[in-house]
Amino acid sequence: MSKEAAGISRRGFLKGAGSAALLGAAGTLALPSSVWARPGRYGTMIDLTRCDGCRTESFPLPRCVEACRLQNVKKFPEPVKPIRDLWPQKVHDDWSEKRGVISALTPYNWITVQKVDLGGEEVFIPRRCMHCDNPPCVGLCPFGALDKYASGAVSINPNLCLGGAKCKTVCPWHIPQRQSGVGIYLKLQPIPAGGGVMYKCDLCRDRLAQGRMPACVEACEKRLGGDRPLYFGARDEMAAMAHKRAEAVRGWIYGEKENGRTSTFYVSRIPFERIDAKLQEGKTGLLMGKVRNGLDEVNRWAHAFWAGPAVLAAGAVGLVLRRRRNGGKEDD
Repeated sequence: MSKEAAGISRRGFLKGAGSAALLGAAGTLALPSSVWARPGRYGTMIDLTRCDGCRTESFPLPRCVEACRLQNVKKFPEPVKPIRDLWPQKVHDDWSEKRGVISALTPYNWITVQKVDLGGEEVFIPRRCMHCDNPPCVGLCPFGALDKYASGAVSINPNLCLGGAKCKTVCPWHIPQRQSGVGIYLKLQPIPAGGGVMYKCDLCRDRLAQGRMPACVEACEKRLGGDRPLYFGARDEMAAMAHKRAEAVRGWIYGEKENGRTSTFYVSRIPFERIDAKLQEGKTGLLMGKVRNGLDEVNRWAHAFWAGPAVLAAGAVGLVLRRRRNGGKEDD
């Protein structure tokens, strides 16, 4: 990307972000969230019956975590210090001195492996963005900083993100994490609209553009081959693989219906309700229970107050423009 493309003026940002917000609001408020749903080309199958958290490895990091860090280190934030507080609050988010944290999702750690002990049986759960079919983070970002691509990847544009954390609020799993001291907000303060940039897994979009699989899946395959827990491929194939595996272990699938459907399919021989209950005991934000899509709430409110031909027309325009904007944006 050229400096001209990466750079953005205050006026240009506000104009573009304002248009994105209006069009996004029109589309989201006028049409049922199911209209926006767009299954991605690719999917991931994660078999919890096979993941051991790489505990037999001498290396201190799970292989998927290590590979993700090596792949994305150039994208990690380098904040300008001293970091200003989030106006008008007296706080800010700074993970830059805690880059070694792997037990949680952070701006420097986009995949983590949770461990739960269920009556003596340990379950290891690789967690990162689920890459939903109908992501509320995309539909409800007020500045249009998120996109869902044809591949299925849901990605944050750091050149548009203000760090307002709306994406984290509406994500049922609170996946995106904020780093203050970086991003366009440094040129726009003081405004009560954010305070940094949000970060999360982007499904290794740059690797997909090269015909390669995500780094986490590749590292898992190199370690365990055909017995690996992480698989990546055509979405329909991954869904079929998940069902076949769930039938073989007499287990359950998570991610196929949650949050309006996702492109990540977990398989477990233990009910996810039990796993979620244990995760709740640990007060982790990365739970695995029943979730609701934030766009559904917005649409219920919208239809109650704004139902009518004019709003539906505006929504249709927003839908066309958003799809035109996203269509073919596989790798830009």
